[in-house]
Amino acid sequence: MFTGIIKTTVPIVSIIKKTNFHIHTILLPKFLLQGLELGSSISYNGCCLTVSNIQKKLVSFDIIKETLKITNLKILNVGNIVNLERAIFFNKEIGGHLMYGQITCTATLRKIIFAINNRKIWFEINKKKMQKYLLYKGSIGIDGVSLTICKVIKNYFCVALIPKTLEYTTLGNKKIDDIVNIEIDIQTRIIINTAERMMSIFTKKIIQNNSY
Repeated sequence: MFTGIIKTTVPIVSIIKKTNFHIHTILLPKFLLQGLELGSSISYNGCCLTVSNIQKKLVSFDIIKETLKITNLKILNVGNIVNLERAIFFNKEIGGHLMYGQITCTATLRKIIFAINNRKIWFEINKKKMQKYLLYKGSIGIDGVSLTICKVIKNYFCVALIPKTLEYTTLGNKKIDDIVNIEIDIQTRIIINTAERMMSIFTKKIIQNNSY
């Protein structure tokens, strides 16, 4: 699991593309290499990826069809910058909110509002059926960054970025029409899905009782 507090950003140094399968390689900073081994998990633009190869500071990830289908990793190129976070240790302080690296869908950047020392960015969720999970003051992961939704209008939502987020993540360099990975907060999904199932069961019982 992850916290959504990005530890560093790095460029992609190599991409090998095969049918329904990509291999991404990055140059990992020394402070993130400690204890890293094959099979370790890293949040890579918000996607939980497994380390498949380590050659000194060069770290590679295998990316399969399902991940390519759901995320923005399929459109990344060599030289593009990605957000990174190592998996959390539970004996340390946990900031942000708990994230699993399981991308729900993508969103497209539609509007940027500039202000002194902060910035607001509007996104359009690319799967309308996911808009029910967009809640005012709800947590959301954007390219692996833990953020709070500050406004929602149908399938559009806005987040506010502080200077540190702009400086230490890729979000500070995003442009109109850029596509980002979205992880909906798991607790939000569980609560809403459970409420919908209960309402469906309750409604069916009412219909059955009225049919007698």
